Amino acid sequence: MRGEWSAQCGAEDPVLVVPWSNPDDPTGSCPFVDLRENPYDLDLIPEAELHPPLMQALRALNGGRSPVFTAKCDAWAMDAEELAALALEFDLPPADAPCGFMSYLDVLWRERALFVSSYHQQQRLDRLMRLLEPLDHAYALVECVLRPALVDLVGPQEGFAVTLYVKAAGTNAAEAYQHWSQALEAVVTTVRGKDLSFV
Repeated sequence: MRGEWSAQCGAEDPVLVVPWSNPDDPTGSCPFVDLRENPYDLDLIPEAELHPPLMQALRALNGGRSPVFTAKCDAWAMDAEELAALALEFDLPPADAPCGFMSYLDVLWRERALFVSSYHQQQRLDRLMRLLEPLDHAYALVECVLRPALVDLVGPQEGFAVTLYVKAAGTNAAEAYQHWSQALEAVVTTVRGKDLSFV
């Protein structure tokens, strides 16, 4: 599986705020769902209802033994521009991968010492890429973006979050979705695995 990570931690880069609210909602309601505290609230996340692999990923990443928790997510069929970029990454003619599917998950480390340390999270991301590389998912790509985060669940804390993108291509929509589902499961398993903590 191909993987790469980058950092967007400059003064002009966006900050992940948790809990977050929808600026387009005039009621000012907070759509953030804390699945650590309320694991049965998965049905409040429309993306999870639409995509069972994403629901399983959310359940696993927010489980009691997970080193992370999630803040946001989405999943969608890739458009022409996204597919062209993915085909370029795999050095494939676009006709060989006419369909694609992708998702993102914003994840935050539960351990405070890790959450506040950009350096230690970079070490984890290096380790994650090395662990994913030998996995047999030829048409899947993982991209991680390290970004600033402000979490105010039991008091304000400043640190860093990772936006985890999983992208996959296929000869048709069903195959692309299957490749994405399998790659997402592999990434989640690796994030939850003990090997990631040995940097």
